[in-house]
Amino acid sequence: MATTLGKSNSGAAFGRSIPRVEARAKVTGKAEYVHNLRLPGMLYGKVHRSTVAHGRIRGIDVAAAKALPGVYAVYTAADIIKLIPEPYYGPAFHDQPILAVDKVHHVGEPVALVLAADPHVAEAAAQLIDVDYEELPAVFDEVEAMTSKAIVHDVLKPAGTFPDLKHLKGKRDTNIALDFHLRRGDVQKAFAEADHVFEHTFRTQQVLHVPLEPFVTVADPTPNQLVIHTASQSPSFVRIEIARLLGWPENRVRVKVPYLGGGFGAKLYIKTEALTAAAALLAGRPVKISLTMEEQFYQITKHAATLRIKSGVTKDGKVTSRECEVWWNGGAYADIGPRVTQKSGFTAPGPYDIDHVSIDSYALYTNLPAAGALRGFGIPQLVWAYESHTDMIAKALKMDPLAIRRKNILREGRPQATGTLMRDAGIEKVLERLAQRMDWEKAFDKGSGTLRRGRGIAIGFKASISPTTSVAIVNVSADGSCMVYCSTVDMGQGSDTAMAQFAAEALGIPVESVTVVHPDTDVTPYDMATLGSRSTYHMGHAVKLAAEDARDKLMQLARDVGLSAETTPTPDIFRKKYGMQAGNIVGVGSYIPTYTSPDAQGQTTNATPFWMIGATGAEVEVDTETGEFKITRLVNLVDVGRPVNPAIVETQISGATMMQLGFTLFERMDFDAGQCTNASLADYKIPGIRDVPLVMENEAVDMVQQSGPFGAKGVGESGTFGVSPAIASAIDDAVGVRLTSLPLTAEAVYRGLRAEAGKPLDE
Repeated sequence: MATTLGKSNSGAAFGRSIPRVEARAKVTGKAEYVHNLRLPGMLYGKVHRSTVAHGRIRGIDVAAAKALPGVYAVYTAADIIKLIPEPYYGPAFHDQPILAVDKVHHVGEPVALVLAADPHVAEAAAQLIDVDYEELPAVFDEVEAMTSKAIVHDVLKPAGTFPDLKHLKGKRDTNIALDFHLRRGDVQKAFAEADHVFEHTFRTQQVLHVPLEPFVTVADPTPNQLVIHTASQSPSFVRIEIARLLGWPENRVRVKVPYLGGGFGAKLYIKTEALTAAAALLAGRPVKISLTMEEQFYQITKHAATLRIKSGVTKDGKVTSRECEVWWNGGAYADIGPRVTQKSGFTAPGPYDIDHVSIDSYALYTNLPAAGALRGFGIPQLVWAYESHTDMIAKALKMDPLAIRRKNILREGRPQATGTLMRDAGIEKVLERLAQRMDWEKAFDKGSGTLRRGRGIAIGFKASISPTTSVAIVNVSADGSCMVYCSTVDMGQGSDTAMAQFAAEALGIPVESVTVVHPDTDVTPYDMATLGSRSTYHMGHAVKLAAEDARDKLMQLARDVGLSAETTPTPDIFRKKYGMQAGNIVGVGSYIPTYTSPDAQGQTTNATPFWMIGATGAEVEVDTETGEFKITRLVNLVDVGRPVNPAIVETQISGATMMQLGFTLFERMDFDAGQCTNASLADYKIPGIRDVPLVMENEAVDMVQQSGPFGAKGVGESGTFGVSPAIASAIDDAVGVRLTSLPLTAEAVYRGLRAEAGKPLDE
């Protein structure tokens, strides 16, 4: 279709609920996934994993595995080291070995790898490997890890890759990977002057991402390159890290990512890529490693956390001081836990205007599977604590939960605990809109008899990770259509559609004229990663800048041949220049927001380029005889600036809410001496259709992010923030039982009811 620059025939591309660009490919089964990839001569890898939580490896017997017919090779760390002398990787610390070297740090750690042309043969052989361990003392609890004599890592090697993590050192002979501290005002003096001081401790559990597509990588050692096909959210990082491990230039490593069947933070940085790459190079043949559902439980998890909050409050409910201690259970390897500790840790006081603040946030090693990024990046754990704490204060002061929030909410232009001013953050607006949607000022039917009703609200906020870089290329063809090249990964969140809309809006052409190329590090330029709701803002900026660069070049081309780009169809401009429909115009855009590192007190004037706001209202019914409860209404509001695609925003809010609902009500990894005892979907329950609340309402509150591309910012995590505390507060409102640990179960409610009645059950 011939187009004229700036004269789209389909109306504005931005802000429209156009169908997702990949929808047809997915519903027809034609969408590409690494899981379906088969290469000639490909071998399958199966992993033998540690059976102890902490132990020295005294010996590995692989004879029986090698003798099994059909086995191509069996590799241990000794083989890996011949190829890669320092076989350790990680985004924060180089602490994770490709295969266990000398010692294991958690149950399920990879110790050996079997390759075979038949995956069933490889799996059978992996079970024949025998490892002799000298067991060592282990630590599993994050608070105990602070003082434990069981030390998970003897040596820490900071990675030094990312600007915000270059200060990492770790504390030798401890389990502390990072300790972040923030001080503002004089907390102890404010406590002494307060009318009331409240202190509470909260806990969250270790949970799993559960992307339905498993972790899967295929590595193909071609003559000139190692080509890695992988289900990854960070192809640029994978390329950099694999090249570093091998001591190669980056152009000898190519990383290709098609669609992802879910990620949620699990498929960030290096997961199966290093082991698959090493195996392929050792074998000289393509190798595929695809984890089973059980193996996902040993790969990466979400941080369990213990949170202590202490607040000084006036008689009328003004919070004057707050002290927060947060202990993050990072598991055996740091992954990106130190960033969670710092970037989320500084929001621990909540979205409130508090003059005196003290924060201590610790990333801790334990002998459990590693924890990393999971939708919300630590914020849901924090909101669970500070919003539950807020409601407990309100109850003690006989204040309305909305009233105490109105009195303390952090308003536009006021400094957050770091000293960074709140800009374009709709905290107050989201709170007030939630009150309207919940009809908070009206009388509420609390029920009678054995069925009691209650309601609760909660609000939270998140800073974006900064500084990070995104680069995009927009290639305008001679017929006026264009290709967007970027390394943002579409894992179901609709980023391909959003990037097409950004490019179309900037060029003034129909969205149908735009194609987004999937990440391929030989083709698509650098992007830090698809994480933290950063893509809409960061890559959106880069795509917009690239499209504007292409537009400006096209306008100059038109002027060079004596035409107007605004009135002349694009193909005519190229024909006038080249004598036929030929040629291209290539625009490039690069975006990195400004950032000021915090000082020794944790203070900075520029902690984040934008803030994400999310609030939830919940209504519940509780059976006082059994403790069983159901959520009758869930209202979720977010500030996403201007929505790029309202329909996708709606599904993003719903998806985030349902995911957090699972973490709130029943998801929990159970451990016995470090062994996960419910590592299957038969025992680890995720939400199903019957778990959807009877009424669930979502809304993107009308806002504009002035610094965002066309006023937009991310949405993928905001729907998670307030779910857990809103439901807990509704239960408390209904029956007077305040739960302080997740998940919220009928048994916990029943025990609380019995305790309130003076008839506690034996523990």
